[in-house]
Amino acid sequence: MPRSPSPGQTPDAPTSGGGSTDSTRQRIVAAAKEEFARHGIAGARVDRIAKQARTSKERVYAYFRSKEALYAHVAERETTALIEATQLDPADLPGYAGILFDHFAARPDHYRLITWGRLELAESADNTSGPLQATIAGKLDKLRDAQRIGLLDPAWDPVDVLALINQIAMTWAGQPEIAAAAADQAVDPSVTARRAALVTAVEHMFPRPDRDRRPNRLT
Repeated sequence: MPRSPSPGQTPDAPTSGGGSTDSTRQRIVAAAKEEFARHGIAGARVDRIAKQARTSKERVYAYFRSKEALYAHVAERETTALIEATQLDPADLPGYAGILFDHFAARPDHYRLITWGRLELAESADNTSGPLQATIAGKLDKLRDAQRIGLLDPAWDPVDVLALINQIAMTWAGQPEIAAAAADQAVDPSVTARRAALVTAVEHMFPRPDRDRRPNRLT
C-alpha cells in the first residue's frame, strides 16, 4: 500500500526505495531547520537550503510544494520532539521546569524556530487543533486532577500554572542578552546554576508534595 505523503510533501515527491532519496530529503530537512531558525520564514531562502543540503532548488520543491510547507514540516517535527521530551508529572512541577530547560538548552535552534513561527504565522496561535494543542489540553487535565486530589493548590487556575512554569523554564532561551551577561557577571556562571535557580523558583511557587501523598496514576 503506498504511503501517504508527509505534511508539506507533494503527492508526487520521491519516496524511499533506495536510500539516496531518503538521504536527500533528510539533508533538506536538516538544512531547512538551520535556515529557518537563523532567518525565520520570510528571510529563509530555498537556494541556501538547497546548497546546504547539496541538492537543487528543484529537488527541494519535488519534496515540498513551498517554503511555507517546508517550514510546517520542520516545525511539526520539532514540536513532536518537544512533546516527547517534556512529559509533565503534576506531582513534580519543579522537575518539569528542569526538563523544559534541558530541552531548550540542548536545542536553542528549536526555541528560535518556534518563535519565528509565532511572529510570522500569527493565525497559528488561534489554532485549537493539532498535536501541540492536544498536549496542552492533556497537561491541563493532569493539573486539574492534581488539584482535585490535593497535590496542587486549587486556588491556581491550571492555565496560569502551565503558562508560568513554561515561561520560567524558557527564561534563558528567550533572553540571550541576559544569558551573555550572566557568563561574565553571575556569581556562578554555569548552566547548572541557571537551571537550579529556575527549578527553585518553581519549587517556591508549586512545591512538590510529600512522596507518600503521590498516587501512582499521576507519577
